[in-house]
Amino acid sequence: MAVLSTGPIENSPVNDVRPTQQVTIKMVNRDSVNSATVLIQGYYLNDSRTLYVLEVVLLAPNEVATRNYYANFNAFEFLFTTGGLAEESTGISVWGRNASGQLISSQRLVSDEQLEE
Repeated sequence: MAVLSTGPIENSPVNDVRPTQQVTIKMVNRDSVNSATVLIQGYYLNDSRTLYVLEVVLLAPNEVATRNYYANFNAFEFLFTTGGLAEESTGISVWGRNASGQLISSQRLVSDEQLEE
């Protein structure tokens, strides 16, 4: 079981608008035979760390899944716990999106950039 973290992501307002309004999580299971699971935990960060996303995603062999979550906070963090026989073949990326759905390049993380807990 691996635990990956985005680490805290700063999302302070610029001209009274936060850069990221929504977070898109992409998960892929590259194993052609075995399944994987991903536990997604999302936290908004203010004076404390508050859980606001809690979801388990089952990824069948060769499956890709996408989840979108609200992220209009001054700071947030996501943790991913992977499991199953295809755990090592599971990739996760995190993408910030603005109010019109455009990707925020400064708030993009792929599997190799995430911190292992």
